[in-house]
Amino acid sequence: MRAAVLREYNKDLVIEDVPTPECPEDGVVLKVLACGVCRSDWHGWIGEHPRVKPGQIGGHEYCGEVVEAGPRSSWKLGDKLVAPFILACGMCPSCQSGNQNTCPNQRLPGFIEPGAFAEYVAVPFDHNLARLPEMLSPTVAAGLGCRVTTSWHALTGRAALQAGEWLAVHGTGGIGLSAMLLGKALGAYVVVVDVVQEKLDHALSLGADAAVNAQDGGAAEKIREITKGGAHVSVEALGIAATTNASIECLRPLGRHVQVGMPVGHTAHMEINMSAVYQGNLALYGTRGMPSWRYPSLLGLITSGTVDMSPLIAREIPLSRTGAELAAFNGPTPPGVAVITDFTS
Repeated sequence: MRAAVLREYNKDLVIEDVPTPECPEDGVVLKVLACGVCRSDWHGWIGEHPRVKPGQIGGHEYCGEVVEAGPRSSWKLGDKLVAPFILACGMCPSCQSGNQNTCPNQRLPGFIEPGAFAEYVAVPFDHNLARLPEMLSPTVAAGLGCRVTTSWHALTGRAALQAGEWLAVHGTGGIGLSAMLLGKALGAYVVVVDVVQEKLDHALSLGADAAVNAQDGGAAEKIREITKGGAHVSVEALGIAATTNASIECLRPLGRHVQVGMPVGHTAHMEINMSAVYQGNLALYGTRGMPSWRYPSLLGLITSGTVDMSPLIAREIPLSRTGAELAAFNGPTPPGVAVITDFTS
């Protein structure tokens, strides 16, 4: 099969013919119908993700069709499925308590095991998979990937965002734009923050209530002014110190900060304004992924027409363009996200 392989950090991925993956006993092999290109993939591509080594096939935001099922799988040939990027064992105390995204035995295609920047991907622990609703295209389903599922869990499973509250979103890439769309669907007022005016204009066109260009700093003060006292919930979607502190400092007393952007490599340790946390009686939440049992609530929101996630998809690309999309994360990116839909060119 064709796959886009990481051979050197910060270099274009190499398109190679590699063996089709073997089917796990407790899983399936999917023919990949679509795969998103995510900033988390970029962290591995530049060499800052500790688990991603040369030789890795990335890609963790995938949708596919079952072409082989193991003897302990519950899925059938032809089933079209979507997967969370964290595949939980289902047996440990974390899984049994409903917190599958913290499973210590988790499997991670795209980071440790071969991922979906390829024609086929093997998926173990297939109880994590969810059936793709007929009305949802594979392209949009792949775009949901980790960015939408993570944003959904951040807003509802961690911060408990309520209708009528102010939500601040720092960074309007895939995760930030997802958080904005979902926040509006939940009835919140949303202010978005970025340094690229084109991305702010795009978010405003999709329903954001206000936008702050942070190019010259002062984002937290501007948000407190817009919201008349500060946001109730603030999502940091980049994983860097400047936006993390702006997220904390823009909150009103008793506000909730959610760290969604991934601090890794040189950003793993940050200098944080803990005085603002202390003085404001703030709550800080970390979040990564989404428990698989929460898929129905998210998919139901989308299929009911309550929220349209299709504007998230900006570009459909061939497999050969994956490396170029990863390189684009080295600087400010254009609005929307890229999804691989052509695995033959």
